[in-house]
Amino acid sequence: MTRLRFLTTALLLLFPLTVFAAPTAYALQKDRSEVGFVYTLTGVENRGTMPVLNADIAIDFQQFGASSVDVTVDVSGARTGLIFATEALKANSVLDARNHPTIRFRSTAIRANNPRNLSEGGDIEGLLTIRGVTLPVTLNAAVFRQQGTAEGDLSQLSFRISGAVSRSAFGASGYSDIVDDTIQLDISARVAQSQ
Repeated sequence: MTRLRFLTTALLLLFPLTVFAAPTAYALQKDRSEVGFVYTLTGVENRGTMPVLNADIAIDFQQFGASSVDVTVDVSGARTGLIFATEALKANSVLDARNHPTIRFRSTAIRANNPRNLSEGGDIEGLLTIRGVTLPVTLNAAVFRQQGTAEGDLSQLSFRISGAVSRSAFGASGYSDIVDDTIQLDISARVAQSQ
């Protein structure tokens, strides 16, 4: 997290907030974005991923609260590193990929911990839809300039979003005897400014 804060601080020092007057739209770089998740199987933490299908992201660097995020994830493309765990994840009793092939998150409120210093991170409140069940969630977020971009260039950004959800709250309660209920999210999204 120290590295993310450093990069975010550097970004803000290079670009005064007053330069931006309205939200800027960004397009997803699909091949460089994924939803990572950590699940505990028989007491051992394992990591999986799902590809991001689509993301509509608008960032207002002057009024961060006016920013918005809308992300759709491909459940059928989920991978866990273990064939049996991947199949179980997509099963009817868990994510039910056949009937619910996507997961969607849509922000309803975005708050910086310190509006004058975004390096301190912030929260994204929103609606998460899994298996057709929509519930409010709060996630933590950081945004920074992509590595390798020139100073003063906000055309390509990276997001790191984290949080935790109860899978049973969405009806994904299968295999509860061997898989813990809490799923940790670790979302990495890279975006480029829309033309």
